[in-house]
Amino acid sequence: MKVTKTVRHKITSHTNRLKATLNIYREALAFIVDAINNEWETLSLMETSKERYNHVEKLIHETKENPSPQYPKFDQQFHKFPSYFRRSATAEAMGIVSSHRSNLANHYEKQRLFESEGKAFKDKAPTLSKKHDAFPVFYKSNMFNKLGDGEAMIKVFHKNDWVWIKISFEMKNLEKRDLLNYKAFNPTLVKHGKKYYLAVPYQKNMPLKNTKLEDQTIISVDLGLTNSAVCSAMRSDGTVTDRIFINQSVEKDRLLHRLGRLKKAQKKSGQNSKNNFPNHWRKINHLQKQIVHDTASQMIKFAEKNGADVIVFEYLGKFKLPKGQSSWVMKFRQKMQYWAKSKIQDKVEDMAHKRGMRFRRVSAKNTSALAFDGSGLVKRNRRKDIALFQSGKTYQADLNASYNIGARYFIKEIQKTSSEKKWSQALAKVPELELRTRGTLSSLISLAKAM
Repeated sequence: MKVTKTVRHKITSHTNRLKATLNIYREALAFIVDAINNEWETLSLMETSKERYNHVEKLIHETKENPSPQYPKFDQQFHKFPSYFRRSATAEAMGIVSSHRSNLANHYEKQRLFESEGKAFKDKAPTLSKKHDAFPVFYKSNMFNKLGDGEAMIKVFHKNDWVWIKISFEMKNLEKRDLLNYKAFNPTLVKHGKKYYLAVPYQKNMPLKNTKLEDQTIISVDLGLTNSAVCSAMRSDGTVTDRIFINQSVEKDRLLHRLGRLKKAQKKSGQNSKNNFPNHWRKINHLQKQIVHDTASQMIKFAEKNGADVIVFEYLGKFKLPKGQSSWVMKFRQKMQYWAKSKIQDKVEDMAHKRGMRFRRVSAKNTSALAFDGSGLVKRNRRKDIALFQSGKTYQADLNASYNIGARYFIKEIQKTSSEKKWSQALAKVPELELRTRGTLSSLISLAKAM
């Protein structure tokens, strides 16, 4: 599997000459987006991206073989625009227009369904935005030449011409980031705040573990409400060998306090836009990022400690606000928890693949609602952190869910690797597995004995 990690190198010289390059690239992108959108009926019929690219090239760029392009203003407005920038902008514009057309088709299909059922349809049709905060790729040799550590020549737009300039940039410790065996690809010019960076992607082919199912150790993760995450190390026979509770109580208290201060500031000023109160939002985002990074880091350390082959999460699905939430702060907190869960999964997936571990998701239905011991539905206390089993036992709710998540993974994999006859015989002994969403740790233990 190809694993990619991007490292940003801060540019420390000639940054005043980079703004014009970024601006003209974005203007060219907006022009190409408009042209592609106008010609979409023709472009959508072409089978390959190469055909589409060549057609767009003929539409906007004059050559000896193509003396009269349909959109001559491109060459007039962007004189001597580098061919590699044009290629990069065309590819990006194609994705922008394709996504817009797909969203538009979905909108009209939804409208048709509403009207066929006699319902009022009030959604506005999506609009195509031509302006995007895009960043140009500097292709090696043509736009970028590295001279040595911390020095390079790049081609930029300066005084109405494209010229080569020498820049200096900060070098990062690749050994510390474990990137010495990675291959560096073309850098992208990125602006963050008032600073410019060369974002260099490093890539490597990383073989993932192919451990036999019966020998696998997995880490099943429940991203809870009271804890950031609860992880359990589990074997294929249902044996739980280790567990960990991950929480950042200090950061969460600070986050809730900051949300309260933001609410007061918004109430006092009457302004609710995210563009207002940047200091509050900066601190909120920083705390959120800290929680995500710390949670993912602890998960990976736990997985490495237990020699895990697979990390298993549950599907998040679409966000739904729990009933009974009336406070603005509590509603927003629920949304932030959902966003954090999504980011944690993405980060853990990336970190796991870099270590050769596999990443899986299972259905979330009933993982928290069913007791892991097979006694049936559980009742939750007001804080949702304790589960009361029908057998009278009380258990930590997130830990109970993590057991069921791990069990769901193994049950699914056992079914995939079993013959139909063998699986039917197993179902006769463990009938609750007829419905996948009823599987628990108790079901896995019974299944392992039946197999």
